[in-house]
Amino acid sequence: MSSMFDRKKMIKRYRLVAYAIVIVGIAILFKVVYIATAEHGYWMEVADLFTKDSVDVKPVRGNILSSDGRLMAGSLPEYRLFVDFRAGGDDNEVRDSLWDNKIDSLCIGLHDIFPEKTAAEFKAHLEKGRAKGSRHWPVWRRRVNYSVYSEVKRLPIFNTSANAGGFHVEKFNARKRPFGSLAKRTIGDLFGAKDTAKFGLELSYDSVLRGKTGKIRRQRIRGKNLNITQIDPVNGADIVTTIDVNMQDLAERSLISELKEVNGNVGVAVVMEVKTGDVKAIVNMTKCADGEYYEIKNSAVSDLLEPGSVFKTASLMVALDDGVVDTTYRVDTGSGIWDMYGAKMRDHNWHRGGYQVLTLPQTLEYSSNIGVSRIIDKYYGNNPEKFVEGLDRVGIREDLKLPIVGYAPPRVRMPKKNKHGQYVNWSKTALPWMSIGYETQVPPISTLTFYNAIANNGTMMRPRFVKQVVKDGQVVQEFPPQVIKQRICKEKTLREIQTILEHVVSQGLGKKAGSHSFKVAGKTGTAQISKGASGYKAGTVSYLLSFVGFFPADAPRYSCIVCIQKTGLPASSGFSAQVFHNIAEGIMAQSLKLDVADARDSTSILTPDVKNGDLLAADYVLTHLGIRTNKNWNGSYAEGNPIWGTARRATADVTLSRTERYPANVVPDVKGMGARDAVFALESRGVKVRLNGRGKVTRQSLAPGHVIKKGETCTLKLEL
Repeated sequence: MSSMFDRKKMIKRYRLVAYAIVIVGIAILFKVVYIATAEHGYWMEVADLFTKDSVDVKPVRGNILSSDGRLMAGSLPEYRLFVDFRAGGDDNEVRDSLWDNKIDSLCIGLHDIFPEKTAAEFKAHLEKGRAKGSRHWPVWRRRVNYSVYSEVKRLPIFNTSANAGGFHVEKFNARKRPFGSLAKRTIGDLFGAKDTAKFGLELSYDSVLRGKTGKIRRQRIRGKNLNITQIDPVNGADIVTTIDVNMQDLAERSLISELKEVNGNVGVAVVMEVKTGDVKAIVNMTKCADGEYYEIKNSAVSDLLEPGSVFKTASLMVALDDGVVDTTYRVDTGSGIWDMYGAKMRDHNWHRGGYQVLTLPQTLEYSSNIGVSRIIDKYYGNNPEKFVEGLDRVGIREDLKLPIVGYAPPRVRMPKKNKHGQYVNWSKTALPWMSIGYETQVPPISTLTFYNAIANNGTMMRPRFVKQVVKDGQVVQEFPPQVIKQRICKEKTLREIQTILEHVVSQGLGKKAGSHSFKVAGKTGTAQISKGASGYKAGTVSYLLSFVGFFPADAPRYSCIVCIQKTGLPASSGFSAQVFHNIAEGIMAQSLKLDVADARDSTSILTPDVKNGDLLAADYVLTHLGIRTNKNWNGSYAEGNPIWGTARRATADVTLSRTERYPANVVPDVKGMGARDAVFALESRGVKVRLNGRGKVTRQSLAPGHVIKKGETCTLKLEL
């Protein structure tokens, strides 16, 4: 046994094997550390040769267009500007020589483009990035449009190749609204730089507008990145809305003017085309902490408030349609105060002795609470279900199913009984007050839809916000007008209600809504706003003041509702009627077709006097009028970025000249501008504006070059 197995010899062999394994392990460990440190850069470059990434490619979001094809929201390219201070590889001498020779010229050029920052500040900023050897150093802190990007790209250093000068950009598709805040809550918006819809049509039609994301595979070969398309992105389609930009602007200006006049809290104005139900204008204004009015909430479709007297039309329509009364019916309203099951019902003129006896049409003309509620209570008091069923029939309770996030359908409760035949959600006072617009909640858009049906000979149309989906100039989807109810009442009832509503304006409480040029029909409404559990009279009383109607009354084309919420007295539906009047007059004036040749004579001046201001807008108008412009600037109207300048009229042309660009923190010179451009130039810098007079700006209270302080106001004097 011992001769065959020598233990000592075997242990020596095992030791040799163990030592060899340890030595090899140490060598491997050393090699790993060496590769991870000394050869790290080399092997990372080798790895890059074979790295493949799948990268999303975002599509271009579709546009939102007005009814006549004008851009209301669109995606335009914006750029962030960067510089790579390691561009050019290891040839530091060439790179440093370029920067040393050209950096002063570059910084002066940057200051000219971005006057908010001095050339010295630009130089210090760039030198800081250069010292760090940054590969992605920002040139400017904000995004810029294509026009500004093009100017920067022409500057020294940046006008060389990206490998030589290091100038490069990140491109974004920014959402722009050329008409500013017009119909903002309805058109909608996106969350910052993300392609994520927040509200409005942007959200409702997000799947149409968004398109489909594509994918590319990036592969690095011989030091270059090659993009290999896997899935092509599909750009979003455009949607064509029913909004008319001119009507929208008119409605917004009319409403804001009245809100400021009466110190209103919230204002709504909606214009609808009678035959189609197309929403031509929709304005929602809320008073904010700075005293100005902005579109914060789409109150027209979401506000569930008691509508007040505009509801009375539906109540009497039910009674007339059921045949329980006719237009000769007379009702005693007493001295303006009437006891309704222990609660006092009052007419608006109760302190002057009331209306005494009224005919049924007069109860609407003078908006008598007592008259309407007594009629409805007399014929439906013992069977309130029949009255609510009648409201269903005329369409005031209809769920419109609007494609607007936040829309709330009307809430008009149906009486219910328990197994013992007792009402569980009803009281004796419920019906009288419901008949005059209390104990109900109806958004303004539903009230307008009901009145639009009256104007449309009894056919109720669903409000339409979008007409078409368009892709590459081709209509891919149509949204035709939709009929909700073919007839809301009998023909006789309809004619009687149409006549009564016309009399409300011609001889009743709605006279302020009328016009000398065409007939108007409609109804006023004043309601106290409930404060929930606190009731109607907790603290200062708030009111909802409304007017809803249609015009021209003898051949209706448009219907319109105006609602104003305000706190305290005076509180008159005449405020809303005045806005309705201004909107109706403006819309009908736009319909006038006059031949410009009729205005020409031997003394006519055919080249217009052009105000200073936005040269892009002036050039656009003059070009389309066929008037030649001489200009020493460039820019694109489609980009929607004002280029400020002066206009000088000659015999046959107009010379447009660009003026000095003012920094964002100083007051610009707005003399010679029209009100619109002057207000934009100042308010975009945070300055509040007061206007006196009309015409061109001749004086401004804050001098050009004045450094702006927060909350300052500039008063502008305008003269013809």
